[in-house]
Amino acid sequence: MSSSLGKIVLVVDDSPESLGMLNAALNAQGYTALVALDGLQALSIIEKIQPDVILLDAMMPQMDGFEACHKLKQQLPNTPIIFMTGLSDSEDVVRGFEAGAIDYVTKPISPDEVIARINTHIETAKVALSAQDALDHTGTHVFCVNNQGRLSWATPNVHKLIDTISERDNSPWATLASKLEVWLNAGTSVNLKLSCFAKPIEIHYDGRQDDKHLLNIIEAKQQKNADFLRQNLPITKRESEVLYWVSYGKTSWEISQILDMSPRTANKHLEQIFKKLGVDNRTSAAAISIRLLEH
Repeated sequence: MSSSLGKIVLVVDDSPESLGMLNAALNAQGYTALVALDGLQALSIIEKIQPDVILLDAMMPQMDGFEACHKLKQQLPNTPIIFMTGLSDSEDVVRGFEAGAIDYVTKPISPDEVIARINTHIETAKVALSAQDALDHTGTHVFCVNNQGRLSWATPNVHKLIDTISERDNSPWATLASKLEVWLNAGTSVNLKLSCFAKPIEIHYDGRQDDKHLLNIIEAKQQKNADFLRQNLPITKRESEVLYWVSYGKTSWEISQILDMSPRTANKHLEQIFKKLGVDNRTSAAAISIRLLEH
């Protein structure tokens, strides 16, 4: 985000009068106001620049505010969204919160009230992001969800990890939410192991933060075997099997029993391994194998 723009507020509303009033009020307070007439325009804008807060009208053509909010939160999970609504029905307010909004104001809009809400939520988001950055610097993968498993916030490392392993899943957080909700309701004493993405992960329950759940992703370690050695060293399949057991300190006789071959054949394979790896003894060959298997 460009610091020369100051704090950026994206205003999404199909009413030119509301846009004009809010643009003037925000500019007067030193904010940079970006405007969108509907949810599709808002989604296009956030591809180019990330706002500090979003003011979102609930009732708009093409894509209503509830759907727009859901899609915006998928792209900007840490950006606060404030609903602007003329609806008095509490069910619509609840829908807004369920879609990811953090607050709402009713129309006709009071500029002073909106500015006060924006100031509060930008400062709160800044503190939350600082805490998340601190968590990331410790090497942890922490994120926070509600009772339905929907994302509230996540550290940058978590977003990077999910983007990497989700591959062709266009809505990985929705995929996770359904599984997390079941796990949260069933009990979290045992870690949740997931294999729904390209790489397996394990999720540990860290505790509660108000009405939210703090979770920690543990990347599942893949067991490396003889085939892994074959893929990373210039040796044959049989030689990789012999080298694998050499790394566990097995003698030629023990290897011959495990692999159903004669000790002489095991030694022949070892001679080829030494030649191909450029070493002259079992200890050096084992050191190469162990380094690959453990790192």
